Amino acid sequence: MTLLEKTLAEIKPIDASLLDKAQSRLDMLTKPKDSLGRIEEFAKKIVAITGRTRPAISKKLIFTFAGDHGVAAEGVSAFPKEVTAQMVYNFLRGGAGINVLARHAGAEVAVVDIGVDHDFVSADGLISRKVVRGTRNMRLGPAMTREEAVACIEAGITLANEYASEGAIYGTGEMGIANTTPASAIIAALADARPAEVTGKGTGIDDETLKRKIAVIEDALKLNRPSTNDPVDVLAKVGGAEIGGIAGLVLGAAARRIPVVVDGFISTAGALIAYELNPAVRDYVFASHNSVERGHRVMLERMRLRPIVDLDLRLGEGTGAAMAIFLIEAGVKVYNEMATFGDAGVSEKNG
Repeated sequence: MTLLEKTLAEIKPIDASLLDKAQSRLDMLTKPKDSLGRIEEFAKKIVAITGRTRPAISKKLIFTFAGDHGVAAEGVSAFPKEVTAQMVYNFLRGGAGINVLARHAGAEVAVVDIGVDHDFVSADGLISRKVVRGTRNMRLGPAMTREEAVACIEAGITLANEYASEGAIYGTGEMGIANTTPASAIIAALADARPAEVTGKGTGIDDETLKRKIAVIEDALKLNRPSTNDPVDVLAKVGGAEIGGIAGLVLGAAARRIPVVVDGFISTAGALIAYELNPAVRDYVFASHNSVERGHRVMLERMRLRPIVDLDLRLGEGTGAAMAIFLIEAGVKVYNEMATFGDAGVSEKNG
């Protein structure tokens, strides 16, 4: 049995009775019932995921996967391919948006090279899991072989296993110039949607470039004909290495009963691949935000996930995940630390 097969077999739905037990405690806290809204929902979900009636979040870790894309040669991004490697160095120096917001949330950033077309030197702290040196141009043929796609997923699973600990919560992030193109192609394939309906402006391209981007995705889908019943085939033919790594991290986290907070459009493409492989994955996933990318909401609706915030974000890197982890931890602290009516000697609601 392969690592992927073993992991898929280990993922089970959460125990719904734990949600009820958590709700009973929340109803005893010194506040009107449900008055903290979704903050209470986050606490209940953490209880159900971890199986602990008094959970704690003690290790917050955001994995930022980096990979290059052959489709960048089609001129679908506002930035050149070299920016992927340049931003990896920026992450390692602590100067990117994800570094700032992770520090604010008290989270560590783990930068993973899973598919960058660059040999990193003086890159202390970089986690090397390189499967490919960039994907191939999906307009001309499959982005990866099936074996490469599985290797990317299994790299993510391995990371989830290596960093697992009690009290852990994972976040997902990514860096890869042109990676909104494969993300759009993935949801177009899986949802049988027209590329124009699920493709946005990514890094801020103009209208003419957007038309070219849509045409590239249409050509790639027509040429490669990814099987909608085979998520690995979709990932291999029109996906990306970092998307595969995120899919694996989500699968590994679910198998280990570790909550995983998914960032925006590209990260959600990875989570969607994981969900299509085993729908029980959704029980372990928090959707951090709703991106301005057009296809993101389609992805979230397909997984029946409600985003935590909607702030017109489109940066990626794991920035939305960092902000959401802060709110999820707030829910857990309320659940654990707030006094009950009995503890505080406060009268409960009449009747």
